[in-house]
Amino acid sequence: MKQHKVDNAIILAAGIGERAVPLTMETPKGLLKVFGVPMLERQIEQLLEKGISEIIIVVGYMKECFDYLIDKYGVKLIFNPEFASKNNLSSLYCVREHLRGSYLLMSDNYIENNIFSQEESDSWFSGVFYSGKTEEWVVSEYTQAGAIRRIDIGGADAFAIQGPAYFSPEFSAVFRDFLEEYYAKTEAIDYYWEHILKLETEKLPPMFIKDTTGNVHEFENLEELRQYDRSYFTETNNRVIAKIAEVLSCSHGDIHDISVVKTGMNNRSFKFYIGDKPYIFRMPGADMSKLVDREIEKQAYDKLAESNITDKTVYFDGKTGIKISEFLENSRMADCASDEDLKLSMQSVHLFHDQNVVLTTDRTIETETYRYIDLANELNAIRFSDFDEILLKMQELFEIKKKLGIKEGLCHGDYAHVNILILPDGRAKIIDLEFVINCDPILDVSMYAIFAEFERERIDLCLEYYLGRKPTREEQFRLYLYVSLSAFRWAIWAEYKQAGGSEFGDYTLTQIRFAKDYYNILKKEFPEFFND
Repeated sequence: MKQHKVDNAIILAAGIGERAVPLTMETPKGLLKVFGVPMLERQIEQLLEKGISEIIIVVGYMKECFDYLIDKYGVKLIFNPEFASKNNLSSLYCVREHLRGSYLLMSDNYIENNIFSQEESDSWFSGVFYSGKTEEWVVSEYTQAGAIRRIDIGGADAFAIQGPAYFSPEFSAVFRDFLEEYYAKTEAIDYYWEHILKLETEKLPPMFIKDTTGNVHEFENLEELRQYDRSYFTETNNRVIAKIAEVLSCSHGDIHDISVVKTGMNNRSFKFYIGDKPYIFRMPGADMSKLVDREIEKQAYDKLAESNITDKTVYFDGKTGIKISEFLENSRMADCASDEDLKLSMQSVHLFHDQNVVLTTDRTIETETYRYIDLANELNAIRFSDFDEILLKMQELFEIKKKLGIKEGLCHGDYAHVNILILPDGRAKIIDLEFVINCDPILDVSMYAIFAEFERERIDLCLEYYLGRKPTREEQFRLYLYVSLSAFRWAIWAEYKQAGGSEFGDYTLTQIRFAKDYYNILKKEFPEFFND
């Protein structure tokens, strides 16, 4: 076959590498070391050894960590601005114009022996043979010559497409058209570039499987990395692992079975084991320092430590917000659609309030709302056209709240069903005290209702379950007042978060409607509270 000089190499290194936490909390996955050398550097050196000098690296997560590679190896960095919201198809899209006779590599592969060359004859994909069943993407059909005919997700006794690939100029030309077509599709937001190969195999020029079994390695997590480079049992060079080892008086190797916890808008958390005992490690998001006072959160946990109402913390750093707590095994999130769970949730928060804790802070729903407004205004983030009119109505409600003179104490502040865990014995635990404030306890009832997006009848049921009886007219008024004020507060919070890159769908619209609609209900049905 005709040989073609390899034009360049493209290395995809934009991903977050969530399954490799906590290592990737500090270091991009491709820069993790195997036998003392970053995996990405090893690949670069192998390419340079074969005369491949045009090396393009697509970066995203912790992009600054890769800058030194420009000086050390003369590589080119290209930033993928969509790295956090899309999969690696978007990374390849960023460099589509560079696709010619190109090697395509993943930064987090470790290649023992150099498989690159100055010249290639045909397109190929590295294949690692798996004996028995696997959930990897496997080549389920190929020709006698090794050309890929079909790819399936999962299989048995088959080659998994894993590691580098080579795109011939002919393959690149056709693939680029498909890349642009798929990039424009909404449903392709989570696609890997391999989806195109899988879905369009018959229309693409042939790509052959290249057997690299035993030579190309992929490490999904710390456990897999330890099996290959056993130094990770004794020293991970990771401050998170080191902190866990210090707090729990164990070695790095004692920390095992690490898995990402997906829940939560504000933090990165993972579960781990010491022996057979599970824990949760929470690392606050970088943008949370302006929104949360960790010393106040720690104060709340400390004051409730003996109550057995919240999750049990074994370590809490009031400066950083890093928290290690015991994992509640076999627990489940409360189901807001279940009357039984709703009743238990309301009874549990009533018990929470009955502890009669008052925080030594001036944080209230008023101060927090105005703080969120200030933060959002700094970013020009508030996009409600009638915001000034809405704010005047909320200020009116704040004045009425003040006149009511309700005794205030510790409130969860973010009491939603996602922050209530129900244990196998039927007890409930209240978790995540990040947004604790001093307020009228009915605030927490309203928060649960608006987060669950309840209709009015079910909002009323929340208060009945909380009180254990029918509410008085004033209590009913207070419930609707906090529905309006809480919804306004969280709408502004979400506007601020969205300006920083988060996305909340229709959450802001839902919350601002609660704020407006329940202000109107209060004004129409409870006029006596608006009279001087």
